Amino acid sequence: MNIKKSSVKELETLCTEIREEILRVVSKNGGHLSSTLGATELIVAMHKVFDSKKDPFIFDVSHQSYAHKLLTGRWREFDTLRQFDGLCGYTKPSESEHDYFVAGHSSTSISLGVGAAKAIALKGEEDKRIPVIMIGDGAMTAGMVYEALNELGDRKYPMVIILNDNEMSISKPIGAISRMLSSAMASPFYQTFKKHTENFVDNFGDSARYIAKRMEESLKLITPGIMFEEMGIDYIGPVDGHNLTSLIEILQKAKELKKPVIVHVQTIKGKGYEIAEGQEEKWHGVGPFDIDSGNASKKSTAKSATQIYAEALLHLAKQNEKIVGVTAAMPSGTGLNELMEAYPDRFWDVAIAEQHAVTSMAALAKEGFKPFCTIYSTFLQRGYDQIIHDTCLMNLPVVFALDRAGIVGEDGETHQGAFDISFLRAIPNMTLFAPRDEKSFHQAMAFAAEYPYPCSLRYPRGAFTKTDLPESLPFELAKSQLLRSSSTDVFFIGYGNGVGRAYESASFLDFEVSILDLRFVKPLDEEMLRDMSVKHKKWFVFSDSAKMGGVGSAILEFLSKEKILHVEVVSFEYEDKFITHGNTKQVEESLGLLPAQLAKKITELVG
Repeated sequence: MNIKKSSVKELETLCTEIREEILRVVSKNGGHLSSTLGATELIVAMHKVFDSKKDPFIFDVSHQSYAHKLLTGRWREFDTLRQFDGLCGYTKPSESEHDYFVAGHSSTSISLGVGAAKAIALKGEEDKRIPVIMIGDGAMTAGMVYEALNELGDRKYPMVIILNDNEMSISKPIGAISRMLSSAMASPFYQTFKKHTENFVDNFGDSARYIAKRMEESLKLITPGIMFEEMGIDYIGPVDGHNLTSLIEILQKAKELKKPVIVHVQTIKGKGYEIAEGQEEKWHGVGPFDIDSGNASKKSTAKSATQIYAEALLHLAKQNEKIVGVTAAMPSGTGLNELMEAYPDRFWDVAIAEQHAVTSMAALAKEGFKPFCTIYSTFLQRGYDQIIHDTCLMNLPVVFALDRAGIVGEDGETHQGAFDISFLRAIPNMTLFAPRDEKSFHQAMAFAAEYPYPCSLRYPRGAFTKTDLPESLPFELAKSQLLRSSSTDVFFIGYGNGVGRAYESASFLDFEVSILDLRFVKPLDEEMLRDMSVKHKKWFVFSDSAKMGGVGSAILEFLSKEKILHVEVVSFEYEDKFITHGNTKQVEESLGLLPAQLAKKITELVG
């Protein structure tokens, strides 16, 4: 279908077909559902008015871009969404020329748009191209957005920013008057009148300028746009995000303004799938499910590490009123929703604001509280300066609990929790440790609650690799636990979830190995490692983390410092490249990290 030449009625039919296809594939593969269903008409209207081959289409986070994928030649491939070697769940330029930028973390879109607009201006292409941004109301909670808007309002680059308000968190619909004003403010008449008025009052001094400004603001007070207008960015809205006629008309007018403009569009999450409509977090990201009932197709019987964390923290919070906590827009994803319900004055969701989350907890720590900063490994990267400057420099006892450490599966490169050991280990005053199973997790949490300095513990998405491990001992600073001893030359060192992987790999071998639960990667149990260097010469490291700067690096640094030269170290951590999306087992198989694969490598290396 040629969208440019299609009638509104034909496009409405297309929207229905797109929704049906998204629902069919996501119910089979899992993925982001409610937001992408809600954005369907909006994306169709974008493609009607703009040209994604020329105009940079920049989707914030881009989890809502499924309709965009379907409209840009990927309908036949859509069945492979989020599958290994299939379509990515986010925009990806290597996948299509219509995808301008890789996006998986929130609130980057307007900064990208400003950069693209600068390039367009430098190339002299302002009459041919214009950045088109789609950003959700949730992403508007992050400070990076306002840094970009601040510069944009000053430099006035042409740009259309579509604010997709799908939770009505910025404003409520105001009805016919608001719609009339929005349309009027976008019209050539209004814009010409505004420009002439500005020129007129410039000739009559400050008094006339003040009166004109007050008159304009009095009109805009019944819309939520005055904040953006004060920043120097035109505002249109709220607009019905499911009315194609209105969307196309207003986006066309916004395009013709040749200035920065925010089009505030209100959509309904889950639009077209009644079970999901109006639901917020539950239907944001889903696994496979039955379309008719909305029930998950399969449920894991194993307890997730996130669930264990929530139970342990709730137990500690009941005992110690000084324990507080924060998450950044992921209360149910991190398990903190249970704490927020039980203790609403002590546990907070600060929205998509990792930097603020970290620094605010540092102040609480200084005031004598014990903060648990609960953030996905991939998102803690966004608060790195605050960890260094506001937490570790002051040596404050903030606990960083890192969910989704390791391979996270279908979300892929932007979400893999590979780097936290590498970037945290470099920071002075930071202590790093990890549990291996449920019992050790509770013990690690008890240690964290009493530890008087900054520390971090990491744990996987889903369940731990192995649950029937030897009995766990209480955690002591810089103390590991030897789980199995042998007289062979081979020594397995597991860290966190890597302990289970070490055990499973050992089960494929025809010889015995010693196995150590390292527990602390900073500081290391140097006494244990010295003892093991006397008994074993071939060491193998198991950890769900990047090899560069990771657990193996820490051990090699120790051996070098101690001048222990006879020990050979092989690390089975991730190589120096970004890890693709797909089913976790398939991804691990592609990396050669399944236990049977590792056992084969070990056998070959041992000889």
